[in-house]
Amino acid sequence: MQRIARYKFVLLLGAVLGLSSCDKGFGDLNVNPNATEKPNIDLLFTQSLLKGNLPLDRAYFFTSYLHSGTYIQHYAIAKEMAGSGAGDKYAVNDFYQSFYFRNIYTNTITTLAEIIEAAKGADDVNKLAVARLWRVLLMQRITDLYGDIPYSQANKGKYDLFQPKYDAQEDIYAAMLKEVEDAIKSFDADKPTYSNADLIYKGNIDQWKKFGYSLMLRMAMRTTRAKGTKVVAKDWAQKAIAGGVITDAVDNAVVRYSNGPQTYNNNPIAFELVNQEYVPSSKGAKNQEWGKFSKTFIDFLKNHNDPRLGVVSVVWTNGNPDTTAALQKGMANGTDVKPANPETYSEPNPATILNYASPLLVMTNAEMNLLLSEAALRGWSSGDKAQLYANGVTAALRNWSLFGAAGTIAPERITQYVADNALNTGGSFDQQMEQIHTQFWVALLLDEQEAYANWRRTGYPVLVPVKYTGNVTGGTIPRRLPYSQTEQGINGANYNEAVQRQGPDLLTTRIWWDK
Repeated sequence: MQRIARYKFVLLLGAVLGLSSCDKGFGDLNVNPNATEKPNIDLLFTQSLLKGNLPLDRAYFFTSYLHSGTYIQHYAIAKEMAGSGAGDKYAVNDFYQSFYFRNIYTNTITTLAEIIEAAKGADDVNKLAVARLWRVLLMQRITDLYGDIPYSQANKGKYDLFQPKYDAQEDIYAAMLKEVEDAIKSFDADKPTYSNADLIYKGNIDQWKKFGYSLMLRMAMRTTRAKGTKVVAKDWAQKAIAGGVITDAVDNAVVRYSNGPQTYNNNPIAFELVNQEYVPSSKGAKNQEWGKFSKTFIDFLKNHNDPRLGVVSVVWTNGNPDTTAALQKGMANGTDVKPANPETYSEPNPATILNYASPLLVMTNAEMNLLLSEAALRGWSSGDKAQLYANGVTAALRNWSLFGAAGTIAPERITQYVADNALNTGGSFDQQMEQIHTQFWVALLLDEQEAYANWRRTGYPVLVPVKYTGNVTGGTIPRRLPYSQTEQGINGANYNEAVQRQGPDLLTTRIWWDK
Protein backbone atom coordinates (compact mmCIF):
# COMPACT_ATOMS: atom_id res chain seq x y z
CA MET A 1 0.00 0.00 0.00
CA GLN A 2 2.96 2.25 -0.54
CA ARG A 3 2.37 5.43 -2.46
CA ILE A 4 3.67 5.41 -6.00
CA ALA A 5 4.88 8.79 -7.21
CA ARG A 6 3.06 10.11 -10.20
CA TYR A 7 4.81 12.20 -12.83
CA LYS A 8 3.06 14.43 -15.35
CA PHE A 9 4.76 15.19 -18.61
CA VAL A 10 3.54 18.05 -20.80
CA LEU A 11 4.80 18.38 -24.38
CA LEU A 12 4.18 21.78 -25.96
CA LEU A 13 4.13 21.29 -29.70
CA GLY A 14 2.31 24.30 -31.09
CA ALA A 15 4.98 26.92 -30.48
CA VAL A 16 7.73 24.68 -31.76
CA LEU A 17 6.04 23.42 -34.92
CA GLY A 18 4.34 26.65 -35.82
CA LEU A 19 1.94 25.22 -38.38
CA SER A 20 -0.88 22.90 -37.40
CA SER A 21 -0.28 20.85 -40.54
CA CYS A 22 3.11 19.82 -39.23
CA ASP A 23 1.59 17.60 -36.51
CA LYS A 24 -0.61 15.75 -38.97
CA GLY A 25 -0.45 12.04 -38.08
CA PHE A 26 1.90 12.65 -35.16
CA GLY A 27 -0.61 11.26 -32.64
CA ASP A 28 -0.95 8.07 -34.64
CA LEU A 29 2.80 7.57 -34.59
CA ASN A 30 2.77 7.63 -30.78
CA VAL A 31 0.10 4.95 -30.37
CA ASN A 32 1.45 1.49 -29.59
CA PRO A 33 -0.42 -0.84 -31.98
CA ASN A 34 0.27 -3.78 -29.66
CA ALA A 35 -1.18 -2.10 -26.57
CA THR A 36 -4.74 -2.36 -25.28
CA GLU A 37 -6.64 -0.12 -22.94
CA LYS A 38 -8.48 -3.10 -21.47
CA PRO A 39 -6.49 -5.85 -19.74
CA ASN A 40 -6.96 -9.46 -20.74
CA ILE A 41 -9.12 -10.51 -17.81
CA ASP A 42 -9.00 -14.18 -18.78
CA LEU A 43 -5.24 -14.26 -18.33
CA LEU A 44 -5.48 -12.18 -15.18
CA PHE A 45 -8.01 -14.59 -13.69
CA THR A 46 -5.79 -17.59 -14.39
CA GLN A 47 -3.00 -15.69 -12.69
CA SER A 48 -5.21 -14.92 -9.68
CA LEU A 49 -6.04 -18.60 -9.26
CA LEU A 50 -2.40 -19.58 -9.35
CA LYS A 51 -1.21 -16.70 -7.19
CA GLY A 52 -4.07 -17.15 -4.73
CA ASN A 53 -2.97 -20.70 -4.12
CA LEU A 54 0.71 -20.25 -4.82
CA PRO A 55 3.08 -19.72 -1.90
CA LEU A 56 3.56 -16.01 -2.73
CA ASP A 57 7.23 -16.72 -2.11
CA ARG A 58 6.78 -18.45 1.25
CA ALA A 59 3.26 -17.63 2.42
CA TYR A 60 2.10 -21.25 2.57
CA PHE A 61 5.22 -22.31 4.42
CA PHE A 62 5.18 -19.41 6.88
CA THR A 63 1.44 -19.04 7.43
CA SER A 64 -0.08 -22.47 6.92
CA TYR A 65 2.72 -24.85 7.81
CA LEU A 66 4.80 -23.14 10.51
CA HIS A 67 1.87 -21.47 12.27
CA SER A 68 -1.71 -22.55 11.49
CA GLY A 69 -0.61 -26.16 11.06
CA THR A 70 1.43 -26.29 14.26
CA TYR A 71 -1.21 -24.42 16.31
CA ILE A 72 -3.73 -27.18 15.57
CA GLN A 73 -1.06 -29.88 15.91
CA HIS A 74 -1.02 -31.31 12.44
CA TYR A 75 2.70 -30.53 12.40
CA ALA A 76 5.49 -30.00 14.93
CA ILE A 77 8.68 -27.99 14.48
CA ALA A 78 11.80 -28.77 16.52
CA LYS A 79 13.51 -25.41 16.04
CA GLU A 80 13.83 -23.03 18.96
CA MET A 81 11.22 -20.40 19.72
CA ALA A 82 13.37 -17.51 18.45
CA GLY A 83 13.33 -18.85 14.91
CA SER A 84 10.86 -20.81 12.84
CA GLY A 85 9.77 -22.67 15.97
CA ALA A 86 7.72 -19.64 17.02
CA GLY A 87 4.56 -21.47 15.87
CA ASP A 88 4.14 -24.34 18.31
CA LYS A 89 6.13 -22.46 20.98
CA TYR A 90 3.47 -19.69 20.92
CA ALA A 91 5.91 -16.86 20.29
CA VAL A 92 5.81 -13.75 18.09
CA ASN A 93 7.74 -13.60 14.84
CA ASP A 94 6.64 -10.58 12.84
CA PHE A 95 8.26 -11.56 9.55
CA TYR A 96 6.65 -15.00 9.43
CA GLN A 97 3.29 -14.17 10.99
CA SER A 98 2.56 -11.03 8.99
CA PHE A 99 3.77 -12.44 5.67
CA TYR A 100 0.31 -13.38 4.40
CA PHE A 101 -1.12 -9.97 5.30
CA ARG A 102 1.74 -8.13 3.60
CA ASN A 103 1.71 -10.17 0.39
CA ILE A 104 -1.84 -11.20 -0.41
CA TYR A 105 -3.06 -7.62 -0.83
CA THR A 106 -0.22 -6.60 -3.14
CA ASN A 107 -0.47 -9.76 -5.22
CA THR A 108 -3.74 -11.59 -5.78
CA ILE A 109 -6.16 -9.04 -4.32
CA THR A 110 -4.63 -6.36 -6.54
CA THR A 111 -5.06 -8.60 -9.60
CA LEU A 112 -8.68 -9.30 -8.72
CA ALA A 113 -9.36 -5.60 -8.21
CA GLU A 114 -8.09 -4.99 -11.74
CA ILE A 115 -10.34 -7.76 -13.11
CA ILE A 116 -13.39 -6.43 -11.27
CA GLU A 117 -12.68 -2.91 -12.55
CA ALA A 118 -12.33 -4.13 -16.14
CA ALA A 119 -15.23 -6.63 -16.18
CA LYS A 120 -18.04 -4.10 -15.92
CA GLY A 121 -19.41 -4.67 -19.41
CA ALA A 122 -22.65 -6.57 -20.03
CA ASP A 123 -20.83 -9.44 -21.71
CA ASP A 124 -18.53 -9.98 -18.73
CA VAL A 125 -21.13 -10.60 -16.03
CA ASN A 126 -20.07 -14.22 -15.50
CA LYS A 127 -16.40 -13.35 -15.36
CA LEU A 128 -17.13 -10.58 -12.89
CA ALA A 129 -19.21 -12.92 -10.73
CA VAL A 130 -16.46 -15.53 -10.53
CA ALA A 131 -13.83 -12.90 -9.72
CA ARG A 132 -16.05 -11.58 -6.92
CA LEU A 133 -16.43 -15.06 -5.43
CA TRP A 134 -12.69 -15.73 -5.61
CA ARG A 135 -11.94 -12.40 -3.97
CA VAL A 136 -14.32 -13.19 -1.10
CA LEU A 137 -12.63 -16.56 -0.57
CA LEU A 138 -9.26 -14.85 -0.18
CA MET A 139 -10.56 -11.96 1.93
CA GLN A 140 -12.22 -14.51 4.20
CA ARG A 141 -8.84 -16.13 4.73
CA ILE A 142 -7.21 -12.80 5.61
CA THR A 143 -9.86 -11.70 8.09
CA ASP A 144 -10.00 -15.14 9.72
CA LEU A 145 -6.27 -14.91 10.41
CA TYR A 146 -6.07 -11.31 11.64
CA GLY A 147 -9.57 -10.08 12.48
CA ASP A 148 -10.36 -6.50 11.46
CA ILE A 149 -8.63 -5.75 8.13
CA PRO A 150 -8.86 -3.31 5.22
CA TYR A 151 -11.83 -4.48 3.17
CA SER A 152 -14.08 -1.73 1.83
CA GLN A 153 -11.11 0.53 1.01
CA ALA A 154 -8.59 -2.18 0.12
CA ASN A 155 -6.65 -1.78 -3.15
CA LYS A 156 -7.85 1.75 -3.83
CA GLY A 157 -4.39 3.16 -4.51
CA LYS A 158 -5.33 4.19 -8.05
CA TYR A 159 -7.85 6.53 -6.43
CA ASP A 160 -5.16 8.01 -4.18
CA LEU A 161 -6.39 6.06 -1.15
CA PHE A 162 -3.14 4.73 0.25
CA GLN A 163 -4.10 4.37 3.91
CA PRO A 164 -7.28 2.26 3.96
CA LYS A 165 -9.36 1.95 7.06
CA TYR A 166 -9.71 -1.36 8.86
CA ASP A 167 -13.30 -2.59 8.77
CA ALA A 168 -14.81 -4.34 11.77
CA GLN A 169 -14.94 -8.08 11.14
CA GLU A 170 -18.70 -8.21 11.66
CA ASP A 171 -19.09 -5.65 8.87
CA ILE A 172 -16.66 -7.59 6.69
CA TYR A 173 -18.61 -10.81 7.11
CA ALA A 174 -21.90 -9.08 6.39
CA ALA A 175 -20.39 -7.55 3.24
CA MET A 176 -18.80 -10.80 2.09
CA LEU A 177 -22.02 -12.76 2.47
CA LYS A 178 -23.94 -10.12 0.52
CA GLU A 179 -21.20 -10.07 -2.12
CA VAL A 180 -21.48 -13.84 -2.57
CA GLU A 181 -25.27 -13.69 -2.79
CA ASP A 182 -25.19 -10.91 -5.38
CA ALA A 183 -22.49 -12.64 -7.43
CA ILE A 184 -24.50 -15.87 -7.57
CA LYS A 185 -27.62 -14.00 -8.69
CA SER A 186 -25.74 -12.20 -11.47
CA PHE A 187 -24.73 -15.31 -13.42
CA ASP A 188 -26.18 -15.41 -16.93
CA ALA A 189 -26.09 -18.66 -18.91
CA ASP A 190 -26.22 -16.72 -22.19
CA LYS A 191 -23.02 -14.77 -21.55
CA PRO A 192 -19.37 -15.79 -22.04
CA THR A 193 -17.30 -17.41 -19.31
CA TYR A 194 -13.60 -17.78 -18.64
CA SER A 195 -13.76 -21.21 -20.29
CA ASN A 196 -10.31 -22.85 -20.21
CA ALA A 197 -8.81 -19.85 -18.42
CA ASP A 198 -10.80 -21.08 -15.42
CA LEU A 199 -8.57 -23.78 -13.96
CA ILE A 200 -11.23 -25.00 -11.54
CA TYR A 201 -14.54 -25.40 -13.40
CA LYS A 202 -13.71 -24.45 -17.00
CA GLY A 203 -16.44 -21.84 -16.90
CA ASN A 204 -19.23 -24.12 -15.67
CA ILE A 205 -21.74 -21.69 -14.19
CA ASP A 206 -23.73 -24.28 -12.23
CA GLN A 207 -20.58 -25.43 -10.48
CA TRP A 208 -19.52 -21.88 -9.67
CA LYS A 209 -22.95 -21.33 -8.12
CA LYS A 210 -22.40 -24.37 -5.91
CA PHE A 211 -18.99 -22.98 -5.03
CA GLY A 212 -20.63 -19.69 -4.07
CA TYR A 213 -23.26 -21.34 -1.89
CA SER A 214 -20.56 -23.50 -0.31
CA LEU A 215 -18.55 -20.40 0.51
CA MET A 216 -21.71 -18.90 1.97
CA LEU A 217 -22.26 -21.97 4.16
CA ARG A 218 -18.64 -21.94 5.34
CA MET A 219 -18.91 -18.29 6.38
CA ALA A 220 -22.34 -18.74 7.94
CA MET A 221 -21.16 -21.63 10.11
CA ARG A 222 -18.07 -19.65 11.07
CA THR A 223 -20.33 -17.15 12.83
CA THR A 224 -22.33 -19.56 15.00
CA ARG A 225 -20.78 -18.13 18.19
CA ALA A 226 -20.41 -14.53 17.06
CA LYS A 227 -22.11 -11.70 18.88
CA GLY A 228 -23.89 -9.03 16.87
CA THR A 229 -26.94 -8.38 14.73
CA LYS A 230 -25.55 -7.90 11.22
CA VAL A 231 -25.01 -11.61 10.49
CA VAL A 232 -27.46 -14.29 11.53
CA ALA A 233 -25.71 -17.62 11.05
CA LYS A 234 -28.88 -19.69 10.83
CA ASP A 235 -30.43 -17.51 8.11
CA TRP A 236 -27.36 -17.55 5.89
CA ALA A 237 -26.79 -21.26 6.45
CA GLN A 238 -30.33 -22.07 5.41
CA LYS A 239 -30.01 -19.82 2.35
CA ALA A 240 -26.82 -21.63 1.34
CA ILE A 241 -28.36 -25.07 1.86
CA ALA A 242 -31.43 -24.13 -0.18
CA GLY A 243 -29.19 -22.85 -2.97
CA GLY A 244 -27.21 -26.06 -3.15
CA VAL A 245 -23.67 -26.65 -1.94
CA ILE A 246 -20.92 -29.04 -3.03
CA THR A 247 -22.00 -32.52 -1.94
CA ASP A 248 -20.66 -34.67 -4.78
CA ALA A 249 -17.03 -35.15 -5.78
CA VAL A 250 -17.73 -34.04 -9.35
CA ASP A 251 -18.28 -30.50 -8.03
CA ASN A 252 -15.15 -30.29 -5.87
CA ALA A 253 -13.16 -27.10 -6.41
CA VAL A 254 -9.79 -28.51 -7.44
CA VAL A 255 -6.79 -26.95 -9.15
CA ARG A 256 -4.78 -29.62 -10.98
CA TYR A 257 -1.05 -29.38 -11.43
CA SER A 258 1.71 -31.23 -13.22
CA ASN A 259 5.36 -31.88 -12.56
CA GLY A 260 6.21 -29.34 -15.22
CA PRO A 261 9.25 -27.18 -15.80
CA GLN A 262 7.78 -23.99 -14.30
CA THR A 263 6.86 -23.28 -10.69
CA TYR A 264 3.32 -22.40 -11.77
CA ASN A 265 2.92 -25.96 -13.02
CA ASN A 266 3.70 -27.45 -9.60
CA ASN A 267 1.37 -28.01 -6.68
CA PRO A 268 2.22 -25.05 -4.40
CA ILE A 269 2.01 -27.03 -1.16
CA ALA A 270 4.32 -29.73 -2.46
CA PHE A 271 6.67 -27.16 -3.94
CA GLU A 272 6.98 -25.22 -0.69
CA LEU A 273 7.28 -28.21 1.63
CA VAL A 274 9.86 -29.92 -0.57
CA ASN A 275 12.00 -26.86 -1.14
CA GLN A 276 11.78 -25.41 2.36
CA GLU A 277 11.62 -28.49 4.55
CA TYR A 278 11.35 -32.02 3.17
CA VAL A 279 14.23 -32.00 0.70
CA PRO A 280 14.25 -35.47 -0.90
CA SER A 281 17.96 -35.99 -0.41
CA SER A 282 17.62 -35.57 3.37
CA LYS A 283 15.56 -38.78 3.60
CA GLY A 284 13.98 -37.58 6.83
CA ALA A 285 17.28 -37.02 8.64
CA LYS A 286 18.18 -33.45 7.70
CA ASN A 287 14.96 -31.45 7.49
CA GLN A 288 15.80 -27.76 7.54
CA GLU A 289 13.33 -26.84 10.30
CA TRP A 290 13.26 -30.31 11.88
CA GLY A 291 9.58 -30.48 11.03
CA LYS A 292 7.51 -33.65 11.31
CA PHE A 293 3.89 -34.63 11.71
CA SER A 294 2.64 -33.94 15.23
CA LYS A 295 2.36 -36.74 17.76
CA THR A 296 -1.25 -35.62 18.33
CA PHE A 297 -2.13 -36.15 14.68
CA ILE A 298 -0.31 -39.43 14.11
CA ASP A 299 -1.59 -40.89 17.39
CA PHE A 300 -5.16 -40.10 16.38
CA LEU A 301 -4.78 -41.82 13.02
CA LYS A 302 -3.14 -44.87 14.59
CA ASN A 303 -5.62 -45.16 17.47
CA HIS A 304 -8.54 -45.10 15.04
CA ASN A 305 -6.98 -47.48 12.52
CA ASP A 306 -7.38 -44.70 9.97
CA PRO A 307 -6.55 -45.88 6.43
CA ARG A 308 -5.28 -42.38 5.61
CA LEU A 309 -2.20 -42.99 7.78
CA GLY A 310 -0.15 -44.64 5.04
CA VAL A 311 -1.52 -42.27 2.43
CA VAL A 312 -0.25 -39.14 4.15
CA SER A 313 2.67 -40.32 6.25
CA VAL A 314 6.02 -42.09 5.92
CA VAL A 315 9.09 -42.81 7.98
CA TRP A 316 12.41 -43.57 6.33
CA THR A 317 13.70 -47.14 6.51
CA ASN A 318 17.13 -47.79 5.00
CA GLY A 319 16.75 -44.59 3.00
CA ASN A 320 13.33 -45.51 1.60
CA PRO A 321 9.90 -44.03 2.43
CA ASP A 322 7.98 -46.56 4.52
CA THR A 323 4.21 -46.37 5.03
CA THR A 324 4.00 -49.27 7.53
CA ALA A 325 1.36 -48.21 10.07
CA ALA A 326 3.12 -49.67 13.11
CA LEU A 327 6.26 -47.62 12.39
CA GLN A 328 4.57 -44.23 12.14
CA LYS A 329 5.50 -41.91 15.01
CA GLY A 330 4.68 -38.23 15.46
CA MET A 331 6.85 -35.63 17.17
CA ALA A 332 5.59 -33.81 20.25
CA ASN A 333 4.73 -30.15 19.78
CA GLY A 334 7.07 -27.93 21.76
CA THR A 335 10.14 -29.96 20.88
CA ASP A 336 13.13 -27.61 20.46
CA VAL A 337 16.04 -29.92 19.72
CA LYS A 338 16.70 -32.28 16.86
CA PRO A 339 15.29 -35.65 17.92
CA ALA A 340 17.46 -38.74 17.94
CA ASN A 341 16.97 -40.80 14.78
CA PRO A 342 14.81 -38.13 13.10
CA GLU A 343 14.20 -40.37 10.09
CA THR A 344 12.05 -42.59 12.33
CA TYR A 345 9.49 -39.80 12.83
CA SER A 346 6.56 -39.42 10.46
CA GLU A 347 6.54 -36.80 7.74
CA PRO A 348 4.51 -36.15 4.56
CA ASN A 349 4.40 -38.92 1.98
CA PRO A 350 6.51 -38.06 -1.11
CA ALA A 351 4.11 -40.00 -3.33
CA THR A 352 1.05 -37.94 -2.36
CA ILE A 353 1.47 -34.71 -0.40
CA LEU A 354 4.94 -33.92 -1.73
CA ASN A 355 4.21 -34.88 -5.32
CA TYR A 356 4.48 -31.80 -7.57
CA ALA A 357 1.70 -33.21 -9.76
CA SER A 358 -0.77 -33.60 -6.90
CA PRO A 359 -4.00 -31.55 -7.00
CA LEU A 360 -4.85 -28.66 -4.70
CA LEU A 361 -8.25 -29.05 -3.04
CA VAL A 362 -9.77 -25.61 -2.54
CA MET A 363 -13.22 -26.64 -1.32
CA THR A 364 -14.69 -30.14 -1.27
CA ASN A 365 -17.71 -32.28 -0.54
CA ALA A 366 -15.97 -33.56 2.59
CA GLU A 367 -16.00 -30.12 4.22
CA MET A 368 -19.52 -29.31 3.06
CA ASN A 369 -21.10 -32.60 4.16
CA LEU A 370 -19.57 -32.23 7.62
CA LEU A 371 -20.90 -28.68 7.90
CA LEU A 372 -24.29 -29.90 6.70
CA SER A 373 -24.19 -32.53 9.43
CA GLU A 374 -23.63 -29.80 12.01
CA ALA A 375 -26.45 -27.72 10.51
CA ALA A 376 -28.77 -30.71 10.84
CA LEU A 377 -27.57 -31.29 14.41
CA ARG A 378 -28.52 -27.68 15.18
CA GLY A 379 -31.95 -28.22 13.67
CA TRP A 380 -31.27 -25.79 10.84
CA SER A 381 -32.10 -28.30 8.12
CA SER A 382 -34.13 -31.45 7.63
CA GLY A 383 -31.09 -33.46 6.58
CA ASP A 384 -30.05 -36.70 8.26
CA LYS A 385 -27.11 -35.64 10.45
CA ALA A 386 -25.71 -39.16 10.72
CA GLN A 387 -25.85 -39.77 6.98
CA LEU A 388 -24.37 -36.36 6.18
CA TYR A 389 -21.57 -37.05 8.65
CA ALA A 390 -20.93 -40.45 7.03
CA ASN A 391 -20.97 -38.79 3.61
CA GLY A 392 -18.39 -36.28 4.78
CA VAL A 393 -16.05 -38.89 6.24
CA THR A 394 -16.43 -41.09 3.18
CA ALA A 395 -15.67 -38.17 0.87
CA ALA A 396 -12.60 -37.22 2.90
CA LEU A 397 -11.13 -40.69 2.40
CA ARG A 398 -12.15 -41.01 -1.24
CA ASN A 399 -10.73 -37.62 -2.21
CA TRP A 400 -7.22 -38.87 -1.60
CA SER A 401 -7.61 -40.91 -4.79
CA LEU A 402 -7.20 -37.59 -6.63
CA PHE A 403 -3.54 -37.87 -5.61
CA GLY A 404 -3.12 -41.01 -7.68
CA ALA A 405 -2.57 -44.68 -6.90
CA ALA A 406 -0.63 -43.93 -3.69
CA GLY A 407 -3.66 -42.06 -2.37
CA THR A 408 -6.34 -44.55 -3.33
CA ILE A 409 -7.92 -46.35 -0.37
CA ALA A 410 -9.71 -49.65 -0.94
CA PRO A 411 -13.52 -49.26 -0.80
CA GLU A 412 -13.89 -51.93 1.88
CA ARG A 413 -11.46 -50.09 4.15
CA ILE A 414 -13.44 -46.87 3.70
CA THR A 415 -16.69 -48.66 4.48
CA GLN A 416 -15.20 -50.25 7.59
CA TYR A 417 -13.73 -46.98 8.87
CA VAL A 418 -17.00 -45.11 8.41
CA ALA A 419 -18.90 -47.87 10.22
CA ASP A 420 -16.38 -47.97 13.07
CA ASN A 421 -16.59 -44.20 13.53
CA ALA A 422 -20.32 -43.64 13.02
CA LEU A 423 -21.87 -40.54 14.56
CA ASN A 424 -23.15 -41.19 18.07
CA THR A 425 -26.61 -39.74 17.56
CA GLY A 426 -27.53 -40.58 21.13
CA GLY A 427 -24.72 -38.46 22.52
CA SER A 428 -24.97 -34.90 23.72
CA PHE A 429 -24.75 -31.93 21.36
CA ASP A 430 -21.14 -31.36 22.40
CA GLN A 431 -20.23 -35.01 21.93
CA GLN A 432 -21.61 -35.02 18.41
CA MET A 433 -19.92 -31.71 17.62
CA GLU A 434 -16.64 -33.21 18.77
CA GLN A 435 -17.04 -36.17 16.43
CA ILE A 436 -17.99 -34.02 13.46
CA HIS A 437 -15.20 -31.53 13.87
CA THR A 438 -12.51 -33.97 14.82
CA GLN A 439 -13.18 -35.57 11.45
CA PHE A 440 -13.16 -32.07 9.95
CA TRP A 441 -9.68 -31.57 11.47
CA VAL A 442 -8.41 -34.74 9.80
CA ALA A 443 -10.19 -34.08 6.50
CA LEU A 444 -8.68 -30.63 6.06
CA LEU A 445 -5.06 -31.63 6.45
CA LEU A 446 -3.10 -29.35 4.07
CA ASP A 447 -5.75 -26.60 4.17
CA GLU A 448 -4.26 -25.43 7.46
CA GLN A 449 -5.79 -21.96 7.54
CA GLU A 450 -9.32 -23.30 7.22
CA ALA A 451 -8.69 -26.10 9.71
CA TYR A 452 -7.25 -23.57 12.19
CA ALA A 453 -10.24 -21.26 11.81
CA ASN A 454 -12.70 -24.11 12.30
CA TRP A 455 -10.83 -25.32 15.39
CA ARG A 456 -11.04 -21.84 16.95
CA ARG A 457 -14.74 -21.70 16.18
CA THR A 458 -15.65 -25.13 17.55
CA GLY A 459 -12.87 -26.05 19.99
CA TYR A 460 -12.62 -29.52 18.45
CA PRO A 461 -10.67 -31.66 18.56
CA VAL A 462 -9.71 -30.94 22.15
CA LEU A 463 -5.98 -30.17 22.00
CA VAL A 464 -3.54 -30.03 24.90
CA PRO A 465 -1.64 -26.72 24.63
CA VAL A 466 2.14 -26.60 24.71
CA LYS A 467 3.66 -25.32 27.97
CA TYR A 468 6.87 -23.93 26.55
CA THR A 469 9.08 -21.72 28.70
CA GLY A 470 8.92 -18.12 27.52
CA ASN A 471 5.74 -18.43 25.46
CA VAL A 472 3.69 -15.22 25.21
CA THR A 473 0.18 -16.67 25.46
CA GLY A 474 0.23 -18.04 28.98
CA GLY A 475 0.31 -21.55 27.57
CA THR A 476 -2.82 -21.23 25.44
CA ILE A 477 -3.09 -21.89 21.71
CA PRO A 478 -3.01 -18.59 19.75
CA ARG A 479 -6.31 -17.20 18.55
CA ARG A 480 -5.02 -14.99 15.70
CA LEU A 481 -1.89 -13.65 14.01
CA PRO A 482 -0.56 -10.16 14.76
CA TYR A 483 -0.56 -7.39 12.15
CA SER A 484 2.55 -6.42 10.26
CA GLN A 485 4.86 -3.97 12.02
CA THR A 486 5.36 -2.30 8.65
CA GLU A 487 1.63 -1.67 8.42
CA GLN A 488 1.71 -0.09 11.85
CA GLY A 489 4.14 2.48 10.52
CA ILE A 490 2.59 3.36 7.16
CA ASN A 491 -1.06 3.11 8.21
CA GLY A 492 -0.74 3.84 11.92
CA ALA A 493 -3.94 5.80 12.53
CA ASN A 494 -6.18 3.11 11.01
CA TYR A 495 -4.15 0.36 12.67
CA ASN A 496 -4.58 2.03 16.08
CA GLU A 497 -8.32 2.41 15.53
CA ALA A 498 -8.62 -1.31 14.72
CA VAL A 499 -6.64 -2.31 17.81
CA GLN A 500 -8.74 -0.06 20.02
CA ARG A 501 -11.91 -1.63 18.64
CA GLN A 502 -10.83 -5.27 18.42
CA GLY A 503 -8.41 -5.54 21.31
CA PRO A 504 -4.62 -5.68 21.77
CA ASP A 505 -2.59 -6.81 18.78
CA LEU A 506 -1.68 -10.07 20.47
CA LEU A 507 -1.79 -13.77 19.67
CA THR A 508 -4.39 -14.20 22.43
CA THR A 509 -6.93 -11.59 21.29
CA ARG A 510 -10.11 -13.24 20.08
CA ILE A 511 -11.59 -11.91 16.86
CA TRP A 512 -15.29 -11.18 16.40
CA TRP A 513 -16.58 -14.65 15.52
CA ASP A 514 -14.33 -16.24 18.18
CA LYS A 515 -15.75 -14.37 21.17
